[in-house]
Amino acid sequence: MQVTRYSEAGAYEAPEHYGMHCLRLQGKEATTTDTIWIGLSHLLPGGHTSLKDAAVEKIYIVVAGEVTVETADGAVTLGVLDSCRLAPGEARALSNRTNAPASVLLAMPTNG
Repeated sequence: MQVTRYSEAGAYEAPEHYGMHCLRLQGKEATTTDTIWIGLSHLLPGGHTSLKDAAVEKIYIVVAGEVTVETADGAVTLGVLDSCRLAPGEARALSNRTNAPASVLLAMPTNG
């Protein structure tokens, strides 16, 4: 078993993420995983990402606040424990359009 304590989770820099603090909970440099890694991103009010695609599927789960996810098909605001799946190649932008911090879990393949 490999445990990552939240208090010891390592931060990582994600390109084109603004007003966000990203932590690696599982996978990559945090633990040995075969297929996925898990991150936790804290978005300050106004925090956001650029509209960008990835070659792999992504799953987002909001764990605090509200996060708006925008794709070519439109935008949806997710609340606590709401989730979404983005297909490989589907461009997305995340944003916190509120005055309160928000947090979102990210799960994606290790090869992404």
